[in-house]
Amino acid sequence: MVFSSITFLFYFLPLFFLCYYLADKRFKNAVILTGSIIFYAWGAPVFIFILLGTTVIDFYIVRLMAARQGRLRTALMCVSLSINLGLLFYFKYSNFFVENLNLVLQHIGIKEVLWVKLILPIGISFYTFETITYVVDVYRGIHKPLRNFWDYQMYIILFPKLIAGPIIRFHDFADQIYDHTEFETVDNRLRGLYRFFIGLGKKVLIANVMGAAADVIFKIPHNELGTTTAWFGALSYTFQIYFDFSGYSDMAIGLGLMMGFRFPENFNNPYTSVSITDFWRRWHITLGNWMRNYLYIPLGGNRVKSKGRLYFNLWLVFLASGLWHGAAWGFIIWGAYHGFFLVMERMFLGRWLEKLGKAAIIYTFSVVMLGWVFFKAERLDVALGYLHRMLSWHVDTDAWVADKEYICLLAIATFFSFFTIPDLGKRIQQKIYYKEYSLKMHYAMVFIGLLLCFISAGRITTATFNPFIYFRF
Repeated sequence: MVFSSITFLFYFLPLFFLCYYLADKRFKNAVILTGSIIFYAWGAPVFIFILLGTTVIDFYIVRLMAARQGRLRTALMCVSLSINLGLLFYFKYSNFFVENLNLVLQHIGIKEVLWVKLILPIGISFYTFETITYVVDVYRGIHKPLRNFWDYQMYIILFPKLIAGPIIRFHDFADQIYDHTEFETVDNRLRGLYRFFIGLGKKVLIANVMGAAADVIFKIPHNELGTTTAWFGALSYTFQIYFDFSGYSDMAIGLGLMMGFRFPENFNNPYTSVSITDFWRRWHITLGNWMRNYLYIPLGGNRVKSKGRLYFNLWLVFLASGLWHGAAWGFIIWGAYHGFFLVMERMFLGRWLEKLGKAAIIYTFSVVMLGWVFFKAERLDVALGYLHRMLSWHVDTDAWVADKEYICLLAIATFFSFFTIPDLGKRIQQKIYYKEYSLKMHYAMVFIGLLLCFISAGRITTATFNPFIYFRF
């Protein structure tokens, strides 16, 4: 079940909140847990048992770990990590490693390994990262383990964030599990609903149109792909992935707010960044925080003795980030590509960019857009062929022609991607997302929200293209 579906919008969502708001305070978490199980089982009825089973094992291992010290405590942490990472590697990376192993075996004349391709459980990467934050935070003594198994299960499979985040670190969220109803005010419910409708509009009205164009263009054979069309394809995917994922995050944050939860922000106008370092402070913020706290700092972070080791740690973290996104060489190259620019900015490039000021946005956006080609293509040879058509002149054919709807929404996507460069844009965004609302502001947001909802619903019923990019991660 996806947020931008008729089933979710007009059946699941109203029924869930009707039950939730009518329930006594003691039973609200039970309603959330039940709704979350139904939500996940709707799209993955087989994998829900794997998810529920691993939460049972995890909860009791961590509970036992918290009561122990020394080597046994460390051993139990390793057992929990092995189970969670083992499931992730088995489902997400087995196909990739077997395929590459078979290519090597085929090259040297050895019989291929027989393997049944596995289906990737929805949202397994996000689920795994949150189970890891639980065991590590408890192991480090940052927070005590949850008292009740059902509370732990609700933290893991809370449906707004289960499929594609935001990734919420356990110690930042633990206290909300016990009491979130004090923030479940009328104002927060309304603000959450507005945020949900804004995210729905970003996803359905912008991302889907950009994504449909990108899909068509990237499937055009390279010998038929003109340079201008290739740039339109890269630009379309650049806007699709931003409005798709940030739209989902807006919807998740809004749904959480309607239940009294405060989820962390996941995006902060990333295409207005003045460097790749700045970009990663603004793009998928919760993933960046996770990587820093659970991988970069354990590797030594900025405290290492040599700059060479610092640069290696940075590059390794982004290589891991690429692999986390998907089991394909395109993702790995994408991670290494971003790691390369981060290292260059640490070495010397950052000083040059500071002198450019806001003009450095052009550099950042260009680097990011070219990097998305590896992400979209997934295969290295396809990505390199596509980049060749972008960076050398080739006459356009009629394989793809931009229509009026595409041009209009491309202009809208561009406007809202760079909307906050002037201070006025920042103030408007702050007022909509974070400031207290006056009565007039509520009336305006009700009108805008309902308009976005009705237009989006109409679009969903008439269009066949409605993917969520990050569902497969």
